[in-house]
Amino acid sequence: MERVSDRVSVNREADRTTVVISARLSRGREALLVAWTLAWLVCGVVLLVEAVRQPRGDLRQYLFVFLAFWTYFLVRVGRSALWRLKGFELWRVKDGVLTIKDSILGYGKATDHALENVQDLDLLERDERSWKWHLNESFWVMGGERLQFSSMGRKVAFGKGLTDAEAARLLAILKHAQLRFRTRQRTA
Repeated sequence: MERVSDRVSVNREADRTTVVISARLSRGREALLVAWTLAWLVCGVVLLVEAVRQPRGDLRQYLFVFLAFWTYFLVRVGRSALWRLKGFELWRVKDGVLTIKDSILGYGKATDHALENVQDLDLLERDERSWKWHLNESFWVMGGERLQFSSMGRKVAFGKGLTDAEAARLLAILKHAQLRFRTRQRTA
């Protein structure tokens, strides 16, 4: 097993290449994210108690509708916090298939892409002046993809939270694994 950085490891074997990327943050950022999640939860509980105490009427209805939106954002914030505390992005190239999985506590959906359909594997183009790019790079979201490819007419972005150096190194490793598959396929 080789370490690309303290968060990224690569395991290359004869028939497979596996990449594991940890979503961990620095201790300070983790503390901020957990504090923000807990503050969001406490605010919602206070609103729920107040909504239950209200007599039937417009204010009570408003508070329950507001709590529906609050719940949506609680799920998003909670998922991001779990991703940063216990999440991993896993890639595997084996038997001509690139599998990408976002794993939180061991759970997550793996998506398979046939290597013969993977085209234009490259670094993700970013506009660093864009507001959307800055939001996607924030530590409180699950974004920050650095790599991309096309498969069956669809763009796939992956490599969450990688630095530019890590992304360049992993891109070379993936291209090498893809080349090994194609040369094995031609000789077979």
